[in-house]
Amino acid sequence: MKTKNILLSLLFGLLLLVVLLQLVVLLLLPLIKLDTFVNFGSHGFVNFGSHDFVNFGLHALVISGFKSRFYSSNTQSSDLQPNIKQNNNSKASLVPWFITGFADAEATFSASIVKNDQSRLGWRILVAFSIHLHKKDEELLNLIQLYFGRGNIYKGGKDSLVFKIVDIKQIINTVISHFDKFPLQTQKKADFELFKRIVEIMHLKEHLQSNGLQKIVNLKASLNFGISEDLKAIFPKIDPVPRPLVEYSELPHPQWLAGFVSGEGCFTSNLKKSSAYKTGSQVLVRFSLTQHSRDEQLLKSLENYLGCGRVYIRNDADSVEFIVYKLSDLVKKILPFFQEHPILGIKSNDFHDWCKICEIMEAKKHLTCEGLAQIRELRAGMNRGR
Repeated sequence: MKTKNILLSLLFGLLLLVVLLQLVVLLLLPLIKLDTFVNFGSHGFVNFGSHDFVNFGLHALVISGFKSRFYSSNTQSSDLQPNIKQNNNSKASLVPWFITGFADAEATFSASIVKNDQSRLGWRILVAFSIHLHKKDEELLNLIQLYFGRGNIYKGGKDSLVFKIVDIKQIINTVISHFDKFPLQTQKKADFELFKRIVEIMHLKEHLQSNGLQKIVNLKASLNFGISEDLKAIFPKIDPVPRPLVEYSELPHPQWLAGFVSGEGCFTSNLKKSSAYKTGSQVLVRFSLTQHSRDEQLLKSLENYLGCGRVYIRNDADSVEFIVYKLSDLVKKILPFFQEHPILGIKSNDFHDWCKICEIMEAKKHLTCEGLAQIRELRAGMNRGR
């Protein structure tokens, strides 16, 4: 009997100790900066500070003010976005390969030659790394700016914003440094290499001499869309530098594709009148990527990388398109890939709704009037309708 009483007393004491410890933790919690580390294996990580809010619902994730919606019918609470990580300042930032993929889709490496009477040669060279997006993607631009830690965001037009880095030292230390370590995969890499040579000439002050200025003019003639007719008349001795050869090997990282698709990808659904269906409409869904024909090899590699889809040559012959039509491939391969490596920016909302349409079709509900009405409502808010 005494032994039983002793055991009960010990058990009660342990329970009381646990309660007291919990109270102490709750009292001290506001005074402690949390530093919880969440590991995502080889695909990246997220580290949450005390000021971060995380919504673990199925359809939304908010980290340090950045919101990205994505759909998953079986997402667990630990399935956070692996393309966002935490930096040393307790703020969320993008992972490097996502940045490169998005830059392959949306970035521009530019050099301008403008008249300047205050310059000894009468010309001024302006270089810039820039990303131009719709104003709805301001949050994504903020994350890109945060990643580089440099540059500014300007109003680019009525409904657009542009992120720019124009300072030579900042371009060398952040932009060139990044893309040397995490190389571009599309033909845009050739523009980066030409841009890099122009920046090097400017860094060495060679552009202040006639020979250096001519070197930049020759490089500019091969960069992006080349040189204007006016400049050709002013610099008659232009000898365009051959564009660097970009040879494709294989996709470097799944986050590169997540970034690239966040910029260039297209998730669409269409309704086609058809008497073969009781509802009078056939529902068609697809995932696609379009690029210049010079990047045909890159798009063809997606067939093996994703295990589905096919590359088609478009009617204009200057562009090619990777398309996945088959519903089973979309549901079993495309959806899981981008749920593991999420789309970011405003396009994530389109992906979310597109996934819902695919789910309705997989359940055969699109064959009913109610299901078709749901799809019509989802389509009305997608892409340009949002």
